[in-house]
Amino acid sequence: MKNGIKYFTVLLLSTALFSCVPQRKLEEEQAKRDNCEKELAALKTSSQGCDTKLNEATTKLIEGEKIVAGLKKDTSITGTSYRNLTAKYDKLNQINEQLLDKYNRLLEGNLADTKKISGELQGTQEQLLKKQDELKQLEAQLNVQKKNLDALTAELQKREARVAELEGVLKKKDEAVNDLKKKLSDALFGFEGKGLTITQKNGKVYVSMEESLLFASGSTTVETKGVDALKKVAKVLEQNTDINILIEGHTDDVPMIGKGDIKDNWDLSVMRATSIVKIITKNSTVDPRRLTAAGRGEYFPIDPVKTTDARKKNRRTEIILTPKLDELFKVLETN
Repeated sequence: MKNGIKYFTVLLLSTALFSCVPQRKLEEEQAKRDNCEKELAALKTSSQGCDTKLNEATTKLIEGEKIVAGLKKDTSITGTSYRNLTAKYDKLNQINEQLLDKYNRLLEGNLADTKKISGELQGTQEQLLKKQDELKQLEAQLNVQKKNLDALTAELQKREARVAELEGVLKKKDEAVNDLKKKLSDALFGFEGKGLTITQKNGKVYVSMEESLLFASGSTTVETKGVDALKKVAKVLEQNTDINILIEGHTDDVPMIGKGDIKDNWDLSVMRATSIVKIITKNSTVDPRRLTAAGRGEYFPIDPVKTTDARKKNRRTEIILTPKLDELFKVLETN
């Protein structure tokens, strides 16, 4: 800008000095002057732009200096923190080396104990493995036993059901026996204690009749009072079709003097039983297939003493009544 002003001053002086030059020269100078003025205006404009850029650059420089100051401050703080961390790290590293040294000394000092403990541990592990094998074997045995137990339990349950069913059948049989005894006692009320007794044992009913109630000495023909008693028995048996009937004849031990069809006590006992069977079938609708006649002779005495009273007791006929066990046998066969 200063160069432009100087140039303009020189131009003015030249104009004044050469005012007398020819017209053509003047015109040339005028043209040069115009050009200089244009260049001056351009220089002013350029100078203003440079000033503006200078101001902007100055502002940015100030802002940059502020940023640099902030960065220096942050760098100082970061450096301080770094130094502090470095000091702490060194301290920790020192402590770690001390601890490692103590650990190594402790390890060397306890090496014998460590070997001992290691050996014990190995032995314990071996025992543990052995126990595990034993446990597996026991578990396998237990599974087998459990399987067997389950099978036995199932079988036991089946048997319990079977026993319960058998008990039910036996209970019904006992009830039938009790009922039969009661019916016979009611029917023979007038005869009990007069040469006739009714007892119950082993699930059977025994109607025992002395010889004096049924027969004369050595006879096989039933007398009237005996026939009356047998008719009452027959009526009860007629109403109880599930009863098997065994008629046994018994004698004393006095030898029989044979005459006619009766040769000995065997013949006498059997024929007396047969006579009673005939009276029952004749005076009732009892199925003969339910009846069995048997002679025991002198070989099943009530009283083995060789006295008159004992022999009187032994001369008897017993009607043994047994409930049919068909239902019980069916249960047994089913199971």
